[in-house]
Amino acid sequence: MAFIRKKRREQQLQLYSKERFSLLLLNLEEYYFEQHTANHIQNKGDQNERKIRGSLKICSKSVIFEPDAISQPIIKIPLRDCIKIGKHGENGSNRHFAKAKSGEISLIFSQVYFIKEHNIVAPYKIERGKMECVFELDVSGKVEDVVETLLQLHRASCLDKLGDQTAMITAILQSRLARTSFDKNRFQSVSEKLHMECKAEMVTPLVTNPGHVCITDTNLYFQPLNGYPKPVVQITLQDVRRIYKRRHGLMPLGLEVFCTEDDLCSDIYLKFYEPQDRDDLYFYIATYLDYNKKLNFHEHHAAERTAESYTLQWQRGHLSNYQYLLHLNNLADRSCNDLSQYPVFPWVIGDYCSAALDLSNPGTFRDLSRPVGALNKERLERLLTRYQEMPEPKFMYGSHYSSPGYVLFYLVRIAPEYMLCLQNGRFDNADRMFNSIAETWKNCLDGATDFKELIPEFYGDDVSFLVNSLKLDLGKRQGGQMVDDVELPPWARSPEDFLQKSKDALESNYVSEHLHEWIDLIFGYKQKGSDAVGAHNVFHPLTYEGGVDLNSIEDPDEKVAMLTQILEFGQTPKQLFVTPHPRRITPKFKNFSHTCSHNAPVADSPVSPGEESFEDLTEESKSLAWNNITKLQLHEQYKIHKEAVTGIAVSCNGSSVFTTSQDSTLKMFSKESKMLQRSISFSNMALSSCLLLPGDATVVSSSWDNNVYFYSIAFARRQDTLMGHDDAVSKICWHDNRLYSASWDSTVKVWSGAAAEVTCTRRQRFDVLAELEHDVSVDTISLNAASTLLVSGTKEGTVNIWDLTTATVLHQIPCHSGTVCDTAFSPDSRHVLSTGEDGSLNVIDVQTGMLISSMTSDEPQRCFIWDGNSVLSGSQSGELLVWDLLGGKISERIQGHTAPISSASASPLTLVEAADSILQLLLPPAQNQPRLQALRGISTDSSVCSSRVC
Repeated sequence: MAFIRKKRREQQLQLYSKERFSLLLLNLEEYYFEQHTANHIQNKGDQNERKIRGSLKICSKSVIFEPDAISQPIIKIPLRDCIKIGKHGENGSNRHFAKAKSGEISLIFSQVYFIKEHNIVAPYKIERGKMECVFELDVSGKVEDVVETLLQLHRASCLDKLGDQTAMITAILQSRLARTSFDKNRFQSVSEKLHMECKAEMVTPLVTNPGHVCITDTNLYFQPLNGYPKPVVQITLQDVRRIYKRRHGLMPLGLEVFCTEDDLCSDIYLKFYEPQDRDDLYFYIATYLDYNKKLNFHEHHAAERTAESYTLQWQRGHLSNYQYLLHLNNLADRSCNDLSQYPVFPWVIGDYCSAALDLSNPGTFRDLSRPVGALNKERLERLLTRYQEMPEPKFMYGSHYSSPGYVLFYLVRIAPEYMLCLQNGRFDNADRMFNSIAETWKNCLDGATDFKELIPEFYGDDVSFLVNSLKLDLGKRQGGQMVDDVELPPWARSPEDFLQKSKDALESNYVSEHLHEWIDLIFGYKQKGSDAVGAHNVFHPLTYEGGVDLNSIEDPDEKVAMLTQILEFGQTPKQLFVTPHPRRITPKFKNFSHTCSHNAPVADSPVSPGEESFEDLTEESKSLAWNNITKLQLHEQYKIHKEAVTGIAVSCNGSSVFTTSQDSTLKMFSKESKMLQRSISFSNMALSSCLLLPGDATVVSSSWDNNVYFYSIAFARRQDTLMGHDDAVSKICWHDNRLYSASWDSTVKVWSGAAAEVTCTRRQRFDVLAELEHDVSVDTISLNAASTLLVSGTKEGTVNIWDLTTATVLHQIPCHSGTVCDTAFSPDSRHVLSTGEDGSLNVIDVQTGMLISSMTSDEPQRCFIWDGNSVLSGSQSGELLVWDLLGGKISERIQGHTAPISSASASPLTLVEAADSILQLLLPPAQNQPRLQALRGISTDSSVCSSRVC
């Protein structure tokens, strides 16, 4: 997967340089400074003297000689083990070190490593005892400078305190960077304009490489100080698709650039020395992307996206579980370039012993509501006892679920050099290697300190991490067997079959139903605080973002030790969600689930899905008019009001259209005769909305005079008046003999009533069944299909979701910066969409109250209709906008009116909208086509319009 692709890229770069040497030969936190072509003189002065041609690498903590002949081993001499550095055989005034005056440099040392003899990756061979190596530089004039550098680095390596060593080496590095700059001759074009240049390090797994970053009007460049693995890394800004700010060592210093849409493996990862440099470079790239997006060079150019922008796609089945987890890892600063923050994936299968894998059996799966450390009850009790006795800061687990050691434990067969780098030239003990899937899972359940999760490779397509294709000598186990391929569970016929069944398990119905519980632990609200304690999910404080402020630590030794612990122990992902994560919408199937601890059982929850899930909706109801919604065209328009239209209701047969207006009139328009048939005035105040009761015999209108009026169509007169509020009534709804009225008096009231009775001659008695109190005026309301839920939008931008069975508020979401203009439930009642004066469209998960998608436009969207995936909205400018919520974009702009469109709804055959007193009709293309969803909208330009789907 990601690591495998990353390793192949690095191998391609090594092919470019034709070297066996790699930065993985260095120690952790070591830098490679320079190289010199040289000869290694063996047996100097002896008749068997021999010169071996190669390259001498000067590093911050070692000297490395790479012979040209691959049969010869690479020699690595730690500077701390050097006894003397100088000219071979010279006795200078300094009895320990002498400066060379010829082309030969002598190093006398007590320990040396021999690496990759015959280019075979194997544990390093170590020789101890007093030895000497003599190197003859091709350019003798550089000898004095090289010796001076070695002496300086040797002094740093021999300092007693690690913090002092690091400080001195850092000073040497910064001095070298300050004396150099980016080579402008490396620009792709002489016309390129330089925007910014600064110092940075290119991050790859386990190592960083210092150099200079340069950004122009067309390219991003990185020039390594040492010219390795190639002189310049160049990325064309036109190719950039995504950029992310990163934490590195829990510090805001990283920036990762991607030239692909979905790949987890980036094109470059940079670590800066100053956060401001990182932010400035991010700004330049983001500005470039935004500019080109406006020019439509690339529709999918994007800077950082939020986790919520993917949640809706995942819920609706447009992203797989695997893809969604990749996106969450990416957004939580997990990167294949940083092994301390490598992407983390869950164990989902709990059965590695059976001959067959039954994905219909809930017993096959791991409990995703618990962290690995809490899966074994007996072990958890021991850990909790220790936790209770522990002084502050307390933690339950002494190791993390993701760390460089765990990542390389899984990947040692494809990344042996990384393991050797991490473990000072050694592989782990053979019995502790990744030998068996079942053994590894058992140890995660029973081991006292083993709580690791999995990595994306377990759900990918490349089996190479399970197979010892490199024929590595990984040691012999206590039973005498050699460590070779990973032992698979009985139900897997081959490595390919194992990965396929693992992928099937990850995408199974059971995991889809419960994955949100694991997300709560790793990326969500159970990651920190009291919820983490309750979920038994507390790790060492240093693993959390904000757990320590490295800048506040003055002691250099303490600071280095802290940073080393952070990088090697593992880091908890950045927290993405602070409220319970919504569950995925899955097809109906037998419910295996354990009841989620933080919610009521699904069957008992008023916000849980109904019997009809999203996938159960018929294809006809999914497609309706939405398939052709972008082809709407104006068909007819009629001017019927003097002022802004505020509401529209269309009869069931589509023959009559009723409208209300700020001119205080209710009007009835005939589509057949294309004439205005009635005009009724109830008061001298504006009417705010209208609806038709079942049977199309009565029109109900709300008014700014605090009243609701009932008008009998058959008797052509006002039937009744409901004086129900202390301020203007802003919106009304009707369902199942109940009237719902919203008002600027900060209430929503539920009234009893009967549609059949209000049409008769006697006055109707209305009783208040419930009163939903708000803090400010309510501007809009909407019901779900079953009328068990109501959503209200307020003047101050809050969306409220109410349980009508108990008259209690379930969620209050302050998601707009101004008045909420319109709200509506999705057809399956799982989501609420709201629009506001701030120009944003927000999608809210009904069950959890989480804002899972937000899109913005450059003007207020006054009204909308939607099918759960696509939205048709009426804008302030009079345009109709078609939004693709799952794609996160506006797919079409349709010219509608010359003034704001303020309302929208649906009928079987027609889209009706109004503005400037003109009625416009939108019709389906042909009568013999399947009926299309009808959309009707209203504009404040007093016109009512109709358009046709073409």
